[in-house]
Amino acid sequence: MAESFDPQAMIVRFQERAAAVRKRNLPPVGGEERQMFIRQAEADYMDFAIIGDAEASVDDGVLTLKIDLRPTT
Repeated sequence: MAESFDPQAMIVRFQERAAAVRKRNLPPVGGEERQMFIRQAEADYMDFAIIGDAEASVDDGVLTLKIDLRPTT
């Protein structure tokens, strides 16, 4: 699998997932269920965006993601 794995393609898929979460419509729910949905969408976006910003490499069959979490100034 490592030979056919394209880490940059994986990064692009995570970028697409982050964008899809941003475009996701809220379902017709209210109250606590709505807040749960919003919290989950925020977590999904953050997770997908973090991976989408990573620099990926495969060395000796090990996938390494380098993610700079320092605040931008």
